[in-house]
Amino acid sequence: MSESEAVADSTSAAGGASGSDGTTTPRRRRWPLVLIACIAIAAVAFAIGRFTAFGAGAPATLASDSADAGFARDMQVHHAQAVDMAMQIYRKTTDDQLRTLSYDIATSQAAQKGEMFGWLVAWGLPQNGGALMSWMTDADHPGHGSAATPTSDAELRAEMGIATDAKLAELARATGATADCLFLGLMIRHHEGAIPMADAVLARGAEARVREVAAAMKAGQLAEIDAMRFLQSRLRCA
Repeated sequence: MSESEAVADSTSAAGGASGSDGTTTPRRRRWPLVLIACIAIAAVAFAIGRFTAFGAGAPATLASDSADAGFARDMQVHHAQAVDMAMQIYRKTTDDQLRTLSYDIATSQAAQKGEMFGWLVAWGLPQNGGALMSWMTDADHPGHGSAATPTSDAELRAEMGIATDAKLAELARATGATADCLFLGLMIRHHEGAIPMADAVLARGAEARVREVAAAMKAGQLAEIDAMRFLQSRLRCA
């Protein structure tokens, strides 16, 4: 079954509202709004949770090359681009659902980025250090054996789902449905690149708060991927 068929089936299963003439009005467009609302609620819960920080359980020392520190640095880089792309489309899209989703992405990831900056300050560690993904093992790189693990900065950024400068320039120039569809494709890939990093720190992170944030981040981004794929289907993106 194709993705569009799956969307249609889920819409039919949800039913519709009956009009005065006995016809049924599809509820297809309501589903992403419900999901987006749930994402927004989760973002608020995350923002409240960030103020708990580490509490009395903070470690006395944390190595600069630890999974926790590497995740905090790399995910700040990752989030910075997501916020930039989300605000670009927020300012120019005319699609209400996409505008709501892009706003939620920008605000939630800006908050997460700020918290991760604070972690490194609390740990007494530099904001920059080491190559991208150097804290991850070969097994953390999806689709690669140990001999094929990416090593160049461009390869690493591509694996993280980070858009190239050329794609960012294309998004900046695009308008209308072209811009909407380009954003959705770039952001889906961007989100997909974050999942292995979240999984890696969930497996090896020492800090409970870091693992808590990584788990919430993974769940939120998977939900947003579903919402964006639905929007791709509705907007008939190629």
